[in-house]
Amino acid sequence: MKTKTLSLTRKIQLNIDLPDYEARKEAMAKLYDWQYCCFKAANIIVTHLYCQEMIKEFVYLTEDIQYKLADVKKHENGILNRSRINSTYRVVSDRFKGQIPTDILSSLNKNLESSFNKDRPKYWSGERSLKNFRRDIGFPFDPRCMWGFKYDEDRKAFCFRLFQIPFCTYLGGDFSDKRSLLHRVLKGETRLRTSEIKLKDGKIFWLAVFDIEQEQHTLKPQVVAEASLSLEYPITVKIGSSRTAIGTKEEFLYRRLAIQAARKRALDGSTYSRGGHGRKRKLKAVYKFNEKEINYVNQRLHVYSRKLIDFCVKHQAGTLILLNQEAKIEAAQEQPFVLGNWNYYELTKKIKYKAKKAGIELLID
Repeated sequence: MKTKTLSLTRKIQLNIDLPDYEARKEAMAKLYDWQYCCFKAANIIVTHLYCQEMIKEFVYLTEDIQYKLADVKKHENGILNRSRINSTYRVVSDRFKGQIPTDILSSLNKNLESSFNKDRPKYWSGERSLKNFRRDIGFPFDPRCMWGFKYDEDRKAFCFRLFQIPFCTYLGGDFSDKRSLLHRVLKGETRLRTSEIKLKDGKIFWLAVFDIEQEQHTLKPQVVAEASLSLEYPITVKIGSSRTAIGTKEEFLYRRLAIQAARKRALDGSTYSRGGHGRKRKLKAVYKFNEKEINYVNQRLHVYSRKLIDFCVKHQAGTLILLNQEAKIEAAQEQPFVLGNWNYYELTKKIKYKAKKAGIELLID
């Protein structure tokens, strides 16, 4: 029986592995140029994909026009002089030739084509608007563009070259599974998939996508776990006669409200903060507390979702049902305090990911 695999993304900080400051500065400038080209190319690709799909809506064209979004060499009614995916790639490759590696444009084109086809029904029903990309977009690349991937024992870092630019990882005091996953790639136990490089505040981050095997647990599909999400108890789960509550309102809100209060004090005091660089300098403390709150909430939701999945695995529950979620979301929207301090969507997303990894079927009622 073939082992099921799924994609696992990890955010890893990178440093440019060059001894000379000017060389590092030049390489960084090149990365920012590639990011800007990707930003423009992504918007162009999505626009062309949308226009191609909307041709059938051009009711003002003459009725004798026959069309099909296919290569004219393969279909008599085709209106393209090449394959559809190649048409958008050719547009951006001609425009940005010599400014960015074509491998990046190829990966970007494939990703956008795939996501566009996935969201196409929602575009036509009006449930989703067309994607619009910002300047901080990450640029994708295929693993075959990386070479010389190795582990440096002296620096305790993984090194590789990407488009002739040398990089080394900075893991610091990392306690997650990033280091072990990279070692598994070196040993050939797992493989990398199309990943991204993202630039933020002068730092380089590698959004590495790993192909990992699904966890193997002894689960019984007939054993059903019923979970309920609420603010009083973040998660309440019941499996047969076993019932438990994960987290409490006081536990979750105490620290979050404390951070919000500290942020308000920092905002009140920002009037008297030293300026010199405008708004950014005066609100530096406020931005720090914003980030602290985001990190705290993200960590707590990870803990709650992990405990839920572990409880299901312990009782061999192969099916997990989240009860009455739509009604609770509608009720939360009428209460500003709940809406501003609880994260139904994020918690559901983390539960969905961990359930898939453990092989548990998730149903949302």
